[in-house]
Amino acid sequence: MVETLSCSKVIYSFSKEHAPVIRVKPGTTVEIETYDCFQNQVQTADTKIEGIDWDAINPATGPIHIESAMPGDLLKVTIEKLEIGEQGVMATGPDLGVMGHRIDELVSKIIPIQDGKAHFNERLALPLNPMIGVIGVAPEAEAISCGTPGRHGGNMDTKLITEGATLYFPVFVEGALFALGDFHAAMGDGEIGVTGIEVPGKATVTLDVVKGHSIAHPLLVNEEGFTFLVSAKTLDEAVKVAVEETADFLVARIDLSLAELAMLLSAVGQVQVSQVVDPLLTVRFFVPHQVLEAYGVRLFENE
Repeated sequence: MVETLSCSKVIYSFSKEHAPVIRVKPGTTVEIETYDCFQNQVQTADTKIEGIDWDAINPATGPIHIESAMPGDLLKVTIEKLEIGEQGVMATGPDLGVMGHRIDELVSKIIPIQDGKAHFNERLALPLNPMIGVIGVAPEAEAISCGTPGRHGGNMDTKLITEGATLYFPVFVEGALFALGDFHAAMGDGEIGVTGIEVPGKATVTLDVVKGHSIAHPLLVNEEGFTFLVSAKTLDEAVKVAVEETADFLVARIDLSLAELAMLLSAVGQVQVSQVVDPLLTVRFFVPHQVLEAYGVRLFENE
């Protein structure tokens, strides 16, 4: 049986204080509807972006309580399917994104989604890469806005969070309190203008609990490899933490000294930037599956 969750059940922060809207058993598949990041307030080119309710930004649908999930566990989220709406919207303006210091007014743009492409204008149709911008669990301490990323996940704006990917989140509170939102029809690494092509949509995800393992930051796995997603005040700090998290994770699993591992990661690891426009910046350090396969080990042996 597949559970369904309407986008009418939203939160604007990840918090242990939020009451769950549904409770599910580990292994349950849930269809989760989402608003776009503007809560569907911008529907036509006539809508004045400055007149929308800016308190209703980056809503996430949820939270979902997963039975048996306890602090110290991992929440495993498999993205089975993503469906997006037929129209997207982008916006930018003063003090927003990398170029905000050179832009004088808030500007928005409606972008039709037709024939498998995002039609930026009459001359330019862009390929789609549907992905989830906001996804995560409740943090252990105070509430964190859905617009801010962190160890709990949140607004990581990482284009690899897409159909077929699996994410592992550290669980900080009983039930994990999982939520997601902020879909993009397409987004480039960095999200430099502060929005991707924002769309409503529906995610079909399977939620499970992994016991006996802990991680400090979200971990993403896809067909090509795995990567820790780390958010920090600067890119330098985020890169350092992401690399060291990966090294610590691997040195416990494969028979290499730390010096050998550093050389290996320098040869095959990829530092990649997810976003540079949120209150914390997000990077990933991507490692191909070949590294673990060569040693005959899995990410988590008891799954």
